[in-house]
Amino acid sequence: MLKIACTLLILILAQWTPVLAQEVPHAFTGAKIIPVEGEPIEAGTLLVEAGVIKALGPAGKVAIPATAKRFDLKGKVVIPGLICTHSHIGGIGGGDGSGPVQPDVRIYDSLNVRDSGFRRAVAGGLTALNIMPGSGHLLSGQTVYVKLRGSKTIEGLCLRDKEGRILGGMKMANGTNSQRAAPFPGTRSKSAALMRAEFIRAGEYRDKLAAALDDPEKKPPRDLRLEGLVEVLEGRRVVHHHTHRHDDIMTVLRLSREFGFRVVLHHVSEGWMVAEEIARAKVPCSIILVDSPGGKLEAVNLVFKTGGILEKAGVLTAFHTDDWITDSRLFLRMAGLGVRGGMSREAGLEALTLAGAKMLDLDKRIGSLKVGKDADFVILNGDPLSVYTKVLETWVEGRKVFDRGDPDDLLHAVGGYGAGVDQEPYHCCFGEEGGGR
Repeated sequence: MLKIACTLLILILAQWTPVLAQEVPHAFTGAKIIPVEGEPIEAGTLLVEAGVIKALGPAGKVAIPATAKRFDLKGKVVIPGLICTHSHIGGIGGGDGSGPVQPDVRIYDSLNVRDSGFRRAVAGGLTALNIMPGSGHLLSGQTVYVKLRGSKTIEGLCLRDKEGRILGGMKMANGTNSQRAAPFPGTRSKSAALMRAEFIRAGEYRDKLAAALDDPEKKPPRDLRLEGLVEVLEGRRVVHHHTHRHDDIMTVLRLSREFGFRVVLHHVSEGWMVAEEIARAKVPCSIILVDSPGGKLEAVNLVFKTGGILEKAGVLTAFHTDDWITDSRLFLRMAGLGVRGGMSREAGLEALTLAGAKMLDLDKRIGSLKVGKDADFVILNGDPLSVYTKVLETWVEGRKVFDRGDPDDLLHAVGGYGAGVDQEPYHCCFGEEGGGR
C-alpha cells in the first residue's frame, strides 16, 4: 500500500512540476536587449514571471529576486518575438470552389497544430501568426491569430479577447488570383461589383438585426455568411487584403472608404507607386520581400525599396512570410532586405514585431519588450540584421518553445523539406486547384 501511495505521489508531482516551474521568476542577464519600444540596452537584464515581463533595464538597475532562475546571456542579443501577419502553415484549407465569397469559412477549423510548420516557425523566432486561407477567392474566409505556445490543439494556440472570443480577421483578395470561370469573376470590375453587392446585403442584414432589438420573432433567419461580413462592417474584424498592382490597391482603398471597413493591405508589390495615396487613407501595409526572380506577373514590379518608400510616406509597414513563399525560418532576414532597400534600422526591426502587432490589434500584449507585456522573446547569437545570425532560443509567455541546442529542434531549424514535414504546402503550384499567394 505504501509503495502504491508513493507511486501516486510521484505521478502527481510530475504533473505539477512544469506548472510550478513557470511561476519561478526568470532573470536573463548580460545580453544586448533591443526592446523595439525604447533604446537598446547594452548588458541588460530581462526579468520574467508568470508569463509576463516584470522588469528590464541595464545591469544593476533591475532587482532580481533571490528565488529567480538566472540565465547568463553575455554576448547574446534579445529581441521581441517575431510576428508574421500573413502565414499559411498548418495544412490550411479555406473556401472551396462553390463560390467566390465565403465569409462563413473559419480557417481554424482546418488547422493541424501538429504540422511541422509550427516547429519551423518557432525555429525562425516567430511567436505569433495571422494564419490565413489562400487568395483564390474574393473572400476566402476568417483568419485566426495564434500564439505558438506548443499546444497540441488549436484551442491552445488561439488568441482570445477578454470575453473569450477567438481573434482573427477576414481574408480578401483581388487581381488575377480570384479570376476564373463563373461563378467566379472574370474581370477586375466584376470582382469589385460582387464585393459591393455582398457588403450591401450585409448592411441590410445588420440593420434588420438592429431593428429587431431582442425580439426573436422579428429577427431575420441566422446567416453565417452575413454575420462574418457584419463583423467587418462594424470594425470587429479587420480585412487582410491580398493585392499587388497599383490599380488593385486603389480599388481596395475605394471599397474600404465606401463601406467603412478597416483594412490591412498585403503584398502591395506596386505599393511604392501609390504610397502617398495609401498614407492619406491611413491604411497599413504588410509586405513581403523576396530575393529571387519568378512568381506571378502582378508582382513583376516588386522591389526592395517599397518598405523605405512606405516608411517615408508615413505608412505603418510590417513584413510577412506568406510561408511557403518565404520559409518561416528565414523571416528575420526580411528586415535586412528592407534596410538594404532604404528602410531605417528602427523601422525594419519594428516591421518584424510591433508593426504587425498593431495590425492585429495586439500591440498592448505583444510586439515589444515592455513591462506588463507577454514574455515573448528571441535569443540571437548576433545582430538581428546580419545574415550570419542564428536564432538560439524562442520563448513564448515565459516558456522556452525552441532550443537550437536540442537535436530535434535543430532538425527543424536546418533540415530540408524532408525534415519532419508531414503535409504538403497549400499552394497553387502544388495542385490543379487552390489559390495562389
